Amino acid sequence: MTNETSKTLSNKRDTLDRLLASARENFALKGLDGARIEDIAREAGVTKQLVYHYYGSKASLFSTVLEDVSTQIMEELIELDTDNLEPDEALRKLLYCCFDQYMNDPLLGTLALEGIRYHESQDSRPNNFIHRSPALANKFSSVLERGISNGIFRPDIDARLFLATSSLLMSGAFTNHYSMSALVGFDTRSDEGMRIWREHSANFILASISQN
Repeated sequence: MTNETSKTLSNKRDTLDRLLASARENFALKGLDGARIEDIAREAGVTKQLVYHYYGSKASLFSTVLEDVSTQIMEELIELDTDNLEPDEALRKLLYCCFDQYMNDPLLGTLALEGIRYHESQDSRPNNFIHRSPALANKFSSVLERGISNGIFRPDIDARLFLATSSLLMSGAFTNHYSMSALVGFDTRSDEGMRIWREHSANFILASISQN
């Protein structure tokens, strides 16, 4: 590869990164229907025509944003080092990682909700979240099996059901902020509210499978 070719590819990657960052923010704040390609292009410093050249449509751009986000989420969880931890500590680390992804990214909760509406409203193509979910389930299953073997966890745990339930609990403070805040009596997205929900959810999940 020549220096000129390498520079061209680097510039293209930088352009795409700016485009996806702008699209991510616009879709999270305004939703798929409210976001405008003109605004996304302007904030990324490119033309509207270039956006359509790369992605073809607003829906395709949104799908790409979801693909990137889900890939980052899944890979961070799958690659999390838990092998040298006791099963309960390993599971808590995984649960905290689920929560912290939302806590560290204020746009993730609203973007996740918009993604759910998008996938449920049409026959959209499966994204990386679907393809990588078995690997994440296997990671949780491995931790659960170690805990069962050590007599820490109950033996009747379905790893996929456990993963789905845990994900709902750890993300609920963000994806269902209004209802959760009304029910618990505090803002689940405030610093104190996030601290309380993070600890409560992890403790609740671990207690539900404990042998003691």
